[in-house]
Amino acid sequence: MKKDLFFKNLFLIAAVYDFVLGILFFFFYKSILNYFNIPVPEIPAYLQMCAAFVIAMGMGYYFVYKNLYKNIDLVKLGIVYKFAYSFVVIYFYLTGLDYLIFLILAICDIIFMILFIWFLVYANKKD
Repeated sequence: MKKDLFFKNLFLIAAVYDFVLGILFFFFYKSILNYFNIPVPEIPAYLQMCAAFVIAMGMGYYFVYKNLYKNIDLVKLGIVYKFAYSFVVIYFYLTGLDYLIFLILAICDIIFMILFIWFLVYANKKD
């Protein structure tokens, strides 16, 4: 039961993290990118679509928080999402597009991904 509480809190933190990041990048992308000396895209819709997806994933983590075992497939989707983002960022970082802020966010996502995998292992043993 103590681990259930840990994982519930993990998914609440993940929900807030993604929801806040998504909102910030959706509405304030110009300020954020300018602050980190990153060129603002010509067509902001691409960035805003990504931000909207991050908001949606944050909502998904909130659903997991509300009911860990009923929404376990959202955890699997979250792992795929965290992996995809981290892979793309690390690839571009290693090929010379070295915007440190995105690498820091990728490291946070890798940590979340590991914890999500731990939850899946724990949930599988509970069955």
